[in-house]
Amino acid sequence: MSSSASISPAQAWVSAFRPRTLPLALASIFMGSFLAKSVGSFSWLVLALAALTTILLQILSNLANDYGDSQNGADSVHREGPQRAVQSGTITPQQMKRGMAVFGAASLVAGVALLWVALGTAGAWVFLAFFVMGLSAIWAAVNYTAGSRPYGYAGLGDLSVFIFFGLVGVCGTYYLHTRTLPLAVLLPAAALGCFATAVLNVNNIRDIRSDELAGKITVPVRLGPVRARRYHWLLLLLGFSCAVLFVAFTYHSPWQWLFLLSLPLFFFNARQVWLRQESMQLDPLLKQMAMSTLAFTLLFGLGQIL
Repeated sequence: MSSSASISPAQAWVSAFRPRTLPLALASIFMGSFLAKSVGSFSWLVLALAALTTILLQILSNLANDYGDSQNGADSVHREGPQRAVQSGTITPQQMKRGMAVFGAASLVAGVALLWVALGTAGAWVFLAFFVMGLSAIWAAVNYTAGSRPYGYAGLGDLSVFIFFGLVGVCGTYYLHTRTLPLAVLLPAAALGCFATAVLNVNNIRDIRSDELAGKITVPVRLGPVRARRYHWLLLLLGFSCAVLFVAFTYHSPWQWLFLLSLPLFFFNARQVWLRQESMQLDPLLKQMAMSTLAFTLLFGLGQIL
């Protein structure tokens, strides 16, 4: 507990928010907004509220992950990653549950404000559908590792990340800007879903030993370390393939290939994940993968607009 005494409560909470995960959460909002801007339908207020809602949801997910893993045994002396707040004692389980309640309520309020600004009263059914989607996102954020039957412990975290960080984030944001949803938008949405899943995969490869001991059956625990690294290469390849297909189907300018400048970042990540065998050597690659995804998003979006 000596480390917990050296930081203030405010620092403990900021650490529990895990700021390095926020750029990845924002990538899908930026992608949907870039694509909307490229077809001439864009609102700064929709972007701001969508970004706020996403940040609040991501922080809620991080707090729930901290609480859930400490209660279910994944955060133990065997864990290889950075020490968590509840595990270290800097934040009590009761305080963490209150924090989860605060951010759950805040994300709900921000989400309703977003829907009101983007949709108004124009379509009650559409508003209701997005509201249910928002409640599903809150449920998914909390029940990944918390709750009585956390789905992250059954290896379903990859699917959830692909859906919410990719399909829902990009397609939902695009629709809120444009009130339309062409099928082609599914391709960049799937690309971001693959890249976000790859970030989770690096995290789970790093924690494979402690997760297995705790009964947290992630995809890398099921596959084993070698096949989990092959799965990582597959995710990155599929993500880039989706982006290439989108440009091929919608091609109108060489600028659309601008995203290819981010390819070396992903190649570096994939190669290092393959080469680094020690768990803590993988930890810096989490941030590198998240920032690579953000770089891809910015380059892809600018290419569409230019």
